[in-house]
Amino acid sequence: MRKKVAIVGGGYGGAKAAKSLDADLDVVLIDPKDAFVHSAAALRALVRPDWAENIFFPYGTLLKNGTVVRDRAVGVDAHGVHLASGGRVDADYMVLASGSSYAFPAKMHTDVADEALAALHQAHKELADAGRVLILGAGPVGLELAGEIATTWPDKRVTIVDPSADLLPGFLPELVADLRGQLDELGIELRLGSALAAGPTVAPGVVGEFTVTDEDGSRLTADIWFRAHGSRIHTDFLDGAVPRNERGQVKVTERLSVEGHDTLYALGDITDLPETKMAGFALRHAEVVAANIIAHASGEEPAAVYTPLPIKVGLLPLGPTGGVGQFPDEQGAPFQVPMETVVQMKGSEMMLGHFRELFNV
Repeated sequence: MRKKVAIVGGGYGGAKAAKSLDADLDVVLIDPKDAFVHSAAALRALVRPDWAENIFFPYGTLLKNGTVVRDRAVGVDAHGVHLASGGRVDADYMVLASGSSYAFPAKMHTDVADEALAALHQAHKELADAGRVLILGAGPVGLELAGEIATTWPDKRVTIVDPSADLLPGFLPELVADLRGQLDELGIELRLGSALAAGPTVAPGVVGEFTVTDEDGSRLTADIWFRAHGSRIHTDFLDGAVPRNERGQVKVTERLSVEGHDTLYALGDITDLPETKMAGFALRHAEVVAANIIAHASGEEPAAVYTPLPIKVGLLPLGPTGGVGQFPDEQGAPFQVPMETVVQMKGSEMMLGHFRELFNV
């Protein structure tokens, strides 16, 4: 009889781990959503409603042997999961992959794909009617959102406000200079080192003229705004049996097992690994976790190790034909990848091919 693994969370890492283990173990994937959401493409979905349905992948095509349970975990121990419905899934191995939430439209605020798609379509209509757009947050999400809007509607005035004085700290100066040049070409205004005295008086993603003032007294009037900051990890359902740091992140070993446990693993945004939380890293975590669980289930010593990269990495498209990126070279030093690589790897099709393969579409 095959051993059972229960995976809490069907995001990037959870889905990849489930499929990687499907041939060797009895997999139970637990997630409240009715479909996987390719969140890294959600900003493109906002500006292209005819394309937006491409970011949703029903879980029914992911596994050939395992089971997907649509429910929410409310408690976890080393031997199983308590569900919001009152049930419990017992398992030989546990994988915590509950992920994080973020402001819409970067992440959806509903577990129903049809509702999420409708929300994207409505937000598109609101945005289409706005001439002046304010984005609060100059991190990768805010910059990418600005790029999508400016390349779709060149006549809109897009302004990004952030209290930080630096753009993309940890990235090469020449990359930041290139990014600033591309933003200038798109007509995107940056207001860095500028905190608002008070937030907008209208809800985010809803058209309606408003004026905000920063702490220096400068005023800015816009017709719509979006929040691009404030990620929150989902670990509130975990008790003291799962060690966490002061930020609520799960403490893991180099093999991505939870500290103090041999059959309990964690991956993705909820881990205490010293790295930027990105989908690409969660996919790498899943490979390590799957290899170690398969080894243990076969009576072998788990040997796969995950080592966080020592530098900041990422691909930041500005619409389908621009953007910047940074990867490590063979010695681990950062280098700026060509714009063509950013477009080819992410900007043009938002990596849809990879997820169509993952979900057997």
